[in-house]
Amino acid sequence: MSPTSASPEAVVVGAGPNGLAAAAELAEAGWRVRVLERGGTIGGNCRSAELFPGTVSDCGAAAFPFGAATLDAGWLHPPRPVAHPLEHGTGLIDALGPDQDTWDRLHGPIARCIGDHLDNILGPTLWRLPPHPVAMARFGARGALPATTLGAALFRTEAARALLVGNAVHALRPPDRALTGAFGVLFGALAMSVGWPVSAGGAQGVVEKLAARARAAGAVIETGVEVRELPRADAVVLNMAPWEAAKLGVKVRPWRQGPGVFKVDWLLNAPVPWRDPRVGEAGTVHVGGTAAEIAHAEREVSRGRMPNRPFVMVCQQFVADPSRGPVLWTYAHVPRGYQGDATGHIARQIERFAPGFGDVVADTHVTGYIPDIAAGAMDTRQLLLRHPRRVGDGVWLASGATAPGAGVHGMAGVWAAREIGRARRPGRPSPGRAEAARRGA
Repeated sequence: MSPTSASPEAVVVGAGPNGLAAAAELAEAGWRVRVLERGGTIGGNCRSAELFPGTVSDCGAAAFPFGAATLDAGWLHPPRPVAHPLEHGTGLIDALGPDQDTWDRLHGPIARCIGDHLDNILGPTLWRLPPHPVAMARFGARGALPATTLGAALFRTEAARALLVGNAVHALRPPDRALTGAFGVLFGALAMSVGWPVSAGGAQGVVEKLAARARAAGAVIETGVEVRELPRADAVVLNMAPWEAAKLGVKVRPWRQGPGVFKVDWLLNAPVPWRDPRVGEAGTVHVGGTAAEIAHAEREVSRGRMPNRPFVMVCQQFVADPSRGPVLWTYAHVPRGYQGDATGHIARQIERFAPGFGDVVADTHVTGYIPDIAAGAMDTRQLLLRHPRRVGDGVWLASGATAPGAGVHGMAGVWAAREIGRARRPGRPSPGRAEAARRGA
């Protein structure tokens, strides 16, 4: 449906994946849509840039296990989705020795029906009848426990325990907390089914395809626009964290912020000298040591203290996409508001499992501290009770704080757009215009 001058108008503030997904949905439903992005390019934390001459680096999101299942973005798969090096051994999803059968029994049923599970997990809210209740019950039985408890109960080897816990801390939450087992199992099942691919040519390709879809339906996308007050429109979608929305005068629920990350990119003159060469085949590498070491580091971060050995996420996108050049993407989990320099922490952690790493580094680009990439602390309350999407008369929030949560999947924007469509069924007044009238606009 093409928008006309009589079509309702929507303004989307923020051109990240959720904002662009909302824009595409609304434009395709016949709305006139404007997207306003304060940055010079679209993408938010899903962008790419030339940090080193002749190369492509991802500025935020790098590997896309959720995106692989929900978005069409020209995915490229490394030989191995994920690896977890240890000082003695390596955690690999298909090479876990005596724990392989147990690993497969834990993850296999989820991986084989990953579509059903994602339908449940990526839905508009957790508190609804899931479309696949049997699958949800099966998943819940595996995921309710802390990841450390689940791993200790099931696995005999440190490699399997560490791999599960490393997968779990994608939640930016200590793995000895309830429900972190769900993250560990889900990310492991994604690795075994759709994989953890990268976007051809850089993460920017993900948002460019979403933007192309929105533009094809008539949406207008403007960059370099700083929004300082709530726009006037029939519907406004805010692709931002709740505390950012509050600056525009929107009343939001109290929402606790989470920890941050410290990002560093490394230009290499040779492959990373991993002690186990199989780690060099992985698109994503979890660098943190044993399950106990990771749990300790994440507890320190949650308490506001910088650990000596933080959990470090490493992405080797060039393994799947050599056209990017030899850039190693890394970030460390750090406390909220971290003011230090974690470059050395990251280098020392990698050196533990790749002796001689410093010798293959030709140049370094330090992005530094990035706050709260999950749009809020992933504690139990905020995990189960996501922030409401509707935050005012004609105003909706679409970010990692709203269902279904953080991750590059675009579904927070999709559900916001569909909720807007339901709110504007025939016979209902235009909520945004009604609010403007009451303000005397």
